[in-house]
Amino acid sequence: MRFPNLLHISLRYPKTIILFWTLFVLMFSFSAPKLSTVLKDHGLFPDGSYAKVQQILSSEFHFPEDPVILVFEKKDFISKEQFQRYILHTLSQLHGMDGLTEIITPLQREGMLKGNFAYALLAFQQESHKMNPVLADMQTRLPMHNEISVNMTGKAVVQADVNQASKNDLKKAEWIGITAAFIILWLAFGGLVSAMIPIFIGVIGVSGTMGMMYWLGQEIELSNFVLNVIPMAGLALSIDFALVLVSRFREELHKQPATQALVTTMQTAGRAVLFSALSVFLGLTGILLIPLPMFSSIALGAMMVLTVSVLLSLTLVPSLLFLFWRAILAENKTLYNRKKKNVWHTVSLYVMRRPVRMGALASILLICWLLPLSKMELAIPDATSLPQGYSSRQAFEAYQTGFVSPNQTDVYIVVQGRRDALNKEDLLNIHSLVRKLQIDPDVDKVDSIFSSLRQPSEMKYEPAMEQYVKGNQMLIQVTLKGEPSSKEVRNWLRHWEGEAASSAVHFLLGGEAKYQQEVFDAIFQNIKYVLLFILVSNYIVLFIAFRSILIPLKTIAMNLLSLGASFGILSWIFREGQFGIEPGSIAIMIPVFIFGLVFGISMDYGVFMISRIFEIYQETRDNDYAVQEGLASIARIISSAAAIMIAVTVPFAFGEVIGVKQLGIGIAIAIFIDATVIRMILVPSLMKLLGKWNWWAPGVR
Repeated sequence: MRFPNLLHISLRYPKTIILFWTLFVLMFSFSAPKLSTVLKDHGLFPDGSYAKVQQILSSEFHFPEDPVILVFEKKDFISKEQFQRYILHTLSQLHGMDGLTEIITPLQREGMLKGNFAYALLAFQQESHKMNPVLADMQTRLPMHNEISVNMTGKAVVQADVNQASKNDLKKAEWIGITAAFIILWLAFGGLVSAMIPIFIGVIGVSGTMGMMYWLGQEIELSNFVLNVIPMAGLALSIDFALVLVSRFREELHKQPATQALVTTMQTAGRAVLFSALSVFLGLTGILLIPLPMFSSIALGAMMVLTVSVLLSLTLVPSLLFLFWRAILAENKTLYNRKKKNVWHTVSLYVMRRPVRMGALASILLICWLLPLSKMELAIPDATSLPQGYSSRQAFEAYQTGFVSPNQTDVYIVVQGRRDALNKEDLLNIHSLVRKLQIDPDVDKVDSIFSSLRQPSEMKYEPAMEQYVKGNQMLIQVTLKGEPSSKEVRNWLRHWEGEAASSAVHFLLGGEAKYQQEVFDAIFQNIKYVLLFILVSNYIVLFIAFRSILIPLKTIAMNLLSLGASFGILSWIFREGQFGIEPGSIAIMIPVFIFGLVFGISMDYGVFMISRIFEIYQETRDNDYAVQEGLASIARIISSAAAIMIAVTVPFAFGEVIGVKQLGIGIAIAIFIDATVIRMILVPSLMKLLGKWNWWAPGVR
C-alpha cells in the first residue's frame, strides 16, 4: 500500500500542513478542559423494564427517582428524641432549595429510622448530572453537631465525586505519562528532535479530540469514563504511531537521501501504521454492539482519537520529518548500525536456536497467569468505587449497614390492568399471581394489599389500598433470598420475566436487582457478537496485509493469550487485595474495555513486527533469517512502544476511582505480557517451528 497523495502534499506543502494542524489545535484544544462539564453518569443504563418501573414508581407511587439520600448517625448516648429533633431541624434548613420537589422523612415513613441510623430522601427536578450546584448549596445548609453526623449519598452525589476524582486522576496521569514517555523516547533515540515529535503528536491528538468531544457531548450522552479513556488511549496510540515512523525514517536516513528515506518510511512503516489503526478501529467498533450508553460513548471517543492520531501520523509527522531531517541526521547514529550486534540480536538468536524450550517456557508462564481467571468476580460499580475517605461512600456504607439486609433483595412488581381501573377479573388474576409468589421457595415475603387475605371473596377497596393502587396499576413488593448481584436472584428475575409474557395479567419487574440483571444480560448476551466481529474482521485485515493463512490465526491467538493472562493477574490483584489495593470485584465494564483497546493495541505490535519480518522474507525468501533479523531490528521499537504505553497507562493505576485504577493496571499488564513473553519469545518460537508454512496461502507458492 502506497501513500502518493498524502506524501506528495507532505513533501511539497509541509508548512501548510503544519498550519492546518495549528488551526485544528486552536479551534478545539481550548474546549478540552470543559469536556467534564458535558459528561453525564457512567452510562450503564439498559432500556428495559427496570427503567419503566422506575418511571412508574416515581410518577405514580411517589418513590423518588435517583434521590439524594441524607444518612444520619448518632452516638449511643444520644436519645431518640434528640435524634429526631436534629433530623427535623436539618430538613427544615433545606426548604426552598432550587428544584426541590419532595422530602420523605424518617419521622413520617416507617422503617427509615433504626437504632442509631436514619435516612431521608430528597427529590429534585434536575437531572442527576446537573446537580453539582444544588449539592454544593445543600452541603452549606447541613448543620454541624458533635454527636450526630449527616452525610449525603445517592446517585447524583456519588457521580459528582467520581467526576471530580476522575479529573484529579487525569491531571496527575497526563503529566506523569507525558514526562515518562519523553524520557523513554529520548533514551531510545538519543536525540531531542526525534523524541519531541511523537510527544507533540500525542498532545495535539488528545487535546484536539477532547475539544471535539466537548461539542459532541452537547448533542449526545457521554459517559464520564470518556474523560480517562481518551487521554489513555490517545496518548498511547498517537505516540506509538509517530514512534514507528520516526524510528524507520532515522534508519533509512542513514542509508539514502531524505526524500527517498521518507518515501520508504511511508511505504513500510506507514503501511504498518495504517493496518494497525484499522485493527484497533475494528476492535473498538465491536464494542458498539453492546447496547449500553457507556460502551457506545467510550467506543466513539476512542475511535475519534484513533482517527485523529492516524491522520496526524500520516500527514503532520512526514511534514515534520521533512523539515527537520538535518537535525535528526545529526543525532545518535550508532543506534541504527545494522552490522553491530545489539542485545536484541542476541535475544532473537537465543530464542531461534531453542524454539521448543522457549515456547514451552512461555506457555507455562501464560498458563500460570491464566489460572486466577476462573475466580474473577464482576460487579456493577457503586459508591465503593470511591476511596474510603469520601463522605458519599461513608454515607452509602452506613445506609447499607443500617437498612439493607445483606442476604435479601427487594423486587418491585407493577401490575397493569387492561382498562383505566382495575376490575374484578384483574383483582382475581393479581391475587393468583401473589399466591404463586408466596409459595415460591426463593421468596422470603410478599408485601401487597392481598398479603393478609386468604380468599378472593375478601378482596375489596379500602383507603389503605392507596399506597398500592394508582388507577389501573398495582404495586407488589417481593423480598427474595439472596443478594441483588447473585446468580440465583438474576435467574429468578429472568424466570419471572418469562412468566410475565404468558401471564393472565400484565406486569413489569423493577428494583436494584432487576437493574443489575439487565446490565449483565446486555453485556453477556452480546459479548459473543463482539468477539466474533473483532476476531473475524481482524483476521481479514491481517490476511490482506500478509497474504497468509496461519499468520493471522497465530497473531489473534497470541493476543487472546496475553489478554487472558492479564485478566488472570488483574483478578488476583483485586480479589486478594495485593500491593495494598483494597480487595473487591472487577467493575463489569473493565474486561470489555481492556479487550477492545488492548486487542487492537496488541495488533499494533503484532503488525509492526510481522510487517518487518514479512518485508525481509520478501527480499530473501528465508523464513529463519527473516524472523531473526526482523525481530532484532524491530525489538527496540516494540520495547520502546510498550514502555511508552505502560508509562501512559500506569499512572491511572494510582487514581482514586477503582474502575480507572483497574483499567490502567489491566492495560499495563496486558501490554507488558504482549511485548515480552508473546512478541519476544512465543511468536518467534512458533514462527521458527512453522517455517515456510508461516507464509502459506491458497494459490501462493
